[in-house]
This record gives sequence, structure tokens and C-alpha cells, in this order.
Amino acid sequence: MTFTLIKGTFHVAGYSPDGDSIRFMAEDPSLWKRLSGPAAAVNARGHAQLRIEAVDALETHYSGYCQPARPAQAAARYLLSFLGIDDVVWDETHRLVASASDGAEGYILCRSTESNRRPVSFVFAGQADERNGSETILDPPLLKESINYHLLARGLAYPTYYNGLFSDLRRPLSAAVRMAREEGRGLWPLDRTNRGLSVAGLEAVTEEAAIMPKLFRRIIDYMGEGGSIAGFKEHLQNRCEPLVRIEQVHFTRLDAIVEMKGEKVRLAEAPENLIFMDKVLCKKS
Repeated sequence: MTFTLIKGTFHVAGYSPDGDSIRFMAEDPSLWKRLSGPAAAVNARGHAQLRIEAVDALETHYSGYCQPARPAQAAARYLLSFLGIDDVVWDETHRLVASASDGAEGYILCRSTESNRRPVSFVFAGQADERNGSETILDPPLLKESINYHLLARGLAYPTYYNGLFSDLRRPLSAAVRMAREEGRGLWPLDRTNRGLSVAGLEAVTEEAAIMPKLFRRIIDYMGEGGSIAGFKEHLQNRCEPLVRIEQVHFTRLDAIVEMKGEKVRLAEAPENLIFMDKVLCKKS
């Protein structure tokens, strides 16, 4: 399948990038109109917030909470370095970039936007040989040049797949994830997604252990104002988030693969074995 190649520049000054988010200014803004889905959201500076396909780095500022700082910040530093953005100066909270050598050249491969109007992108540093706006085949060799692949291969982000991602791209990404986990790279020594952890308080997920960011966000949504993890399963059931367990080709929901025993929470499937679906497909399993 082909993607639209969009050339442009990356920008972080005045923004709060983390390991999987970056602003991009298209050299030719008319190319945003080629993408399926809602119109891409472009601000007054001509910058669009990208959703980097297939990866979810540890949260640095979700609803005022962050995951363990060292691996979260390592992902952000690697992303900026990979794209050629240097001289980055953060504010005192380490959330906002005060200044940077902005405007690094690069390109993205896109087919669509998502519900928040972010272009779903494979992101590349430097110049592309193909012309701007060309329809480009993304094969595994080219995939391995993307920041998407490198973040997973270095263990700096979790794989998080949605139903628009093709299987021939998902397979090499998952292979990179498994290798990074086996070799203990990046965040994986801290990971408790499948082993589980006791969530007596939010410190368990903000300071002590790394878990899949989607699960972290759901815990923060539920416990962000205090209280007990008791009732978390019911909270997930009410949200209704459909997914597919890839190996079993089994359609189910997030609440069905979250296991709880007392205060202990775990995901019963490895992140790379899941595909999250549109909510319109939701039904009880």
C-alpha cells in the first residue's frame, strides 16, 4: 500500500514534545487535503501535531501526571536527536521547550488523520529522494529508517497498534519489540505491564514501574483525584474499548484482558499482540 510523502520541517520551541509527539510544518500545506479522515489540525504557525504511528512512549505530562521520568525523558531526547533538533533548552518544569535549533528538515509518510485531527505518520529525518507529494510504498527496509521503528528497537516506547496499520509493517515492528525486551533495552527492565503491580497509590505507576501508557492513562483517569484502584475493571467496562488479540484473532475489549487481584493490576496479553479498534465496533465479548 502507498502513503503520501510530505516534506517539511520539525518544530519544538514553545511546545511540549515527548517521546512520541512532534510538530511538523508541511512544505506544501495543500498535501494535508490528500489524507483521509478529518481535516488535519494546523495552528497559526502552520504546524500540525503528528501522531507517530504504532508507538506510545511513556507519558511526561498526562493530566498533570507522568510516568517514571528517566525512561520518559530518554525517549524525548532520542526523538529530538534523531530528527536533528539540537540546543534544546527546557523550562524549569521540563515540560515546555523554551528554545531549540528548530526547523530540522525531514518528511513523513501518511494516509489519514485520526479523531483528534492529527496526521497518523511514519516519521523520517533528512531529505527524501522522491518528490514532495509522491505516492510512496512503505516496505520493511524503508520502515527501519523511521523514528517509529527506532523507538521500538531501542526499547524507548511501547508498541500500540490500531486497525489502520498493515500486517506487513506490524510484523517487523513486533520483532523489534521482542528483541528489545529480550535484551533489556530502554524501559523494559522497569516494565510491569504483564507481570502486574500493586497500585496502592499513584506512585506505583508514576515513580516505581513502567506500564503500557494506555493502561497508565486509564488508571489516571480513574484514580487521578485519589481513592482506591477497586472498581477499576468496572470503569473499563463502561468505557468500552474494543481490540483484537492478534494470535487468537479474537475480538474482545480492554477490560477483558485487564486482570485484577486485590490492588494488583496486570495486562493478560503482550502489547504487541493487540490491535485497538474503533469504538463503533464495540460490543460485549
